[in-house]
Amino acid sequence: MIHALHTIRATREILIRMTASLTEEQWNTIPPGFSNNIVWNMGHLVATQITIGYRRAGIPDFAPESFVEAYRSGSKPNGYIKMEEIEAIKGLFLSSADQLTEDYQSGKFDNYEGFTTRFGLALNNIDEALHFMLYHEGLHAGVVNAMKKLV
Repeated sequence: MIHALHTIRATREILIRMTASLTEEQWNTIPPGFSNNIVWNMGHLVATQITIGYRRAGIPDFAPESFVEAYRSGSKPNGYIKMEEIEAIKGLFLSSADQLTEDYQSGKFDNYEGFTTRFGLALNNIDEALHFMLYHEGLHAGVVNAMKKLV
């Protein structure tokens, strides 16, 4: 699973590099045909890590509930995000990947409560959740890449 954790971190590093030159307006623009923007996608990956990883294992969240609600699955951008907050999300984007690795290695996910995703995939333990996160991170990396070309 260490490889999966490193891949999640590497994917996030790629996304940070891919979006490094974007303006505040570009981060917030919802391209035609999309229902969200680049900043929402980045926040969503962190919120998903919390909801399908930490909460399922009964581990306290590392982000405020308002953050998770703003970026949870099914939500949409709710207002313009200033660059200061975008920078904070980018910091959390990487630090949360590091925290995930540390917490996994220390066995914090041993009490994972399984569930079935909206795609019908059963995630019975943290290892299965991490495999799903790999797919999910890649999916949103592709979305961000497409959006970047449109903004």
